[in-house]
Amino acid sequence: MEAKLLENAIQGDVDSFEKLIKTYNRYVYNIAYRMMGNEEDAKDMSQEALIKAYRNIGNFKMESSFSTWLYRIVINACKDELRKRKEATYSLDETYDGNDNLKYEISDQESDPILVYEKVELKANIESALNQLSDDGKSVVVLKDILGYSYDEIGEILQIPIGTVRSRLNRSRLALKKILQLQLAES
Repeated sequence: MEAKLLENAIQGDVDSFEKLIKTYNRYVYNIAYRMMGNEEDAKDMSQEALIKAYRNIGNFKMESSFSTWLYRIVINACKDELRKRKEATYSLDETYDGNDNLKYEISDQESDPILVYEKVELKANIESALNQLSDDGKSVVVLKDILGYSYDEIGEILQIPIGTVRSRLNRSRLALKKILQLQLAES
């Protein structure tokens, strides 16, 4: 079924492309969320990646699986956006003027507030540590440790040898450990 949809989509059938994408929407969003770190950016990057996939479906050569090709587009869209953002830096030393509209959410209101706070803080620390990694290191960690892909799948998605996947993952995990230890020592 997927092969037929893919074949039709490559030939320009929009309905086939939409049916094909429905299977992967959640995965695309999850990758974008882990790369970007928040819901709004993940939605934007998911949308951008799907638009890029639609525009380039005619170039899909079937040398890899469709999912691998699509996930590569998502990762690259996120990396491009993260690179753009690194150019625009903000000072952490500036005082907060209160003009931003901030939204606070607690997902489980029945939990102990201290546990909720600790969970939110841990998540923030991990996301902060992930954001300190290189884009390549972050990609490998997200794909392996958060989304659970195999080394082979990661190599295929990122178009790198398995040895490179393993070494990047090892270096990135060590870097994450050091960053998290520093954060713990500072608090």
